[in-house]
Amino acid sequence: MEHYDNLKLDHQLCFALYSATHAFTRAYRNDLDKFGLTYSQYLIMLVLWENDACTVSDIAKRLQLDVGSITPVLKRLETTGFVARNRSKNDERVVIINLTEAGHHLKHDVAPVQQCVEAQTGLSKQDFTVLKKALHQLTSHMNAGQTDLKDDSPASN
Repeated sequence: MEHYDNLKLDHQLCFALYSATHAFTRAYRNDLDKFGLTYSQYLIMLVLWENDACTVSDIAKRLQLDVGSITPVLKRLETTGFVARNRSKNDERVVIINLTEAGHHLKHDVAPVQQCVEAQTGLSKQDFTVLKKALHQLTSHMNAGQTDLKDDSPASN
């Protein structure tokens, strides 16, 4: 039987990222529950706090998700009163998401959550920043590689 050291679970970057993602999600969930937010809703709110009045497709693009996966989350955010969904006056097919007054106020309540989770990492401010930058670079490279693979597929030739 052949021995593949590279196939050990602890040698997998994908598993390290997977485990870290779940740990972060749990850490956020504990604090976000107090505000009636799920982690997915929190991510959408972050986008809107940066730039209110986004289209659904802009939010999906920013979060690197498809529109279909964020639509139910947006509906729940609307039900809770944090956002309003409105059709564009220029194009009825386009839905624009706006923060409500409650959504704007929520930002002040939720801001300490990120700081709390950052502290739970045990990383120094510098190490936290370096790791975050490295993960953004990794994501960018991986996404670029997937685009290259799609362009080289037999179906696109």
